[in-house]
Amino acid sequence: MPDLSLKILLVEDHADTARVMSRLLRAGGHEVQVADTVMSAIASASASGIDMIISDIGLPDGTGIDLIQEIRKNSKVPAIALTGFGMEEDVAKCIEAGFNDHLTKPVNLQKLEMVIRQLASPKV
Repeated sequence: MPDLSLKILLVEDHADTARVMSRLLRAGGHEVQVADTVMSAIASASASGIDMIISDIGLPDGTGIDLIQEIRKNSKVPAIALTGFGMEEDVAKCIEAGFNDHLTKPVNLQKLEMVIRQLASPKV
């Protein structure tokens, strides 16, 4: 598989999870920027040319749903919901709000990288 290096905005308010996830994504060759609130994620997404968003749903100042709805007003950047909420209705709510995919925690790193590659590859 060819190397794929993306600028990823990781939105995660749990410091340990953010540290581990960003380390794993960087080990996969990606540049990672971390935001821990909806507001800081919106600012980061606006200020830098990111290639993808990976966001938790439960955040201290709102939800990942709030975040993606705001992002979708101006951007079609691929976005993955990464959350502990994995019921069918949770998945549907995330997709309806504008996420391209939904993964549950604890995340399977191979599955995450597969979804990143699928979303990043140009559509034919």
